[in-house]
Amino acid sequence: MSFADAVFWPVAEPRRGVAGASLLSSLSGIAAMAAIIAATVLPDPHDPTQSHEDADARARAALEEQVRYKGGETLIAAYTGSPYTYASDLHITRPGTDMTVHGIDWEGKAFDDPIYYGVRVARWLSGSRIGTMIDFTHSKAYAPLEQEVPLSGTSEGAALPPRAKIGDVFHKLEFTHGHNMLTFNLLWRLPSIGSFVSPYVGFGLGAALPHTEVQLKGVRGRTYEYQYVGPAAQVLIGVELRVPRLSYFAEYKLTAASYRAPLQNREGSALPLDLLNQFQRWWSGEPPVGGWASTTLVSHQAIGGMGFRTLPAPAP
Repeated sequence: MSFADAVFWPVAEPRRGVAGASLLSSLSGIAAMAAIIAATVLPDPHDPTQSHEDADARARAALEEQVRYKGGETLIAAYTGSPYTYASDLHITRPGTDMTVHGIDWEGKAFDDPIYYGVRVARWLSGSRIGTMIDFTHSKAYAPLEQEVPLSGTSEGAALPPRAKIGDVFHKLEFTHGHNMLTFNLLWRLPSIGSFVSPYVGFGLGAALPHTEVQLKGVRGRTYEYQYVGPAAQVLIGVELRVPRLSYFAEYKLTAASYRAPLQNREGSALPLDLLNQFQRWWSGEPPVGGWASTTLVSHQAIGGMGFRTLPAPAP
């Protein structure tokens, strides 16, 4: 045997059965490698980490399905916020008086008592993005008595000075219990952002029902009562954060209310009783003893609130 034969070939004679043993060894190695790959790639049903991840994924999917908007639900909500009301002119007319106070910078004082608040009930149609809503907003509008403003016209037959402080003409001029608006609204839900965030838009028409608080200097008595004074309107855009059975929302509203308030020099009580009294006076044709106060209040209103959602009816 040469040196090469001694190095590259086994010295001993091959034994019987070695080929079968090699094949068994190879198969065992392949089986072991497959087991390692399977353990690495496939989830282990007894692995607590894998089962927790699966459970979390299933729980999140169930939560998303629960809160996703499907229509056929009712929202009962309350909110607070803050208004900004544009300056406007106030016109007062009665026998002997025809006066205009120009450019009153109305103040909102949202968090002074009584605070700014609102309540609403919205109903979304089943299988639709369309909804309806009744919305009551208790905003406020104070005329700052220290503000100096232009005046025009006459008061009690005498010409008014060209300028004066509001407090030189009025003891009180405000709508603070408040600048109330009751509107019926149509809503349209925009495409949702995931399952939890749902934007919407809407517009509404209704009535301005302020608590009028007006007292002129030199005139006995004051008007201090709830009144219907004219139509109100609003447009809105908002976003709703949906969690199980609850909704949180932020919203921007642009509101407008046309005021023609009867100055009755009367101390009122509750809103339904005051409106009934006003209706009776209107029905009898009795003119307001103090004349009329007219203005238009246009406001930006930023609000935030929360509400309770009913579950939609199950599909048949």
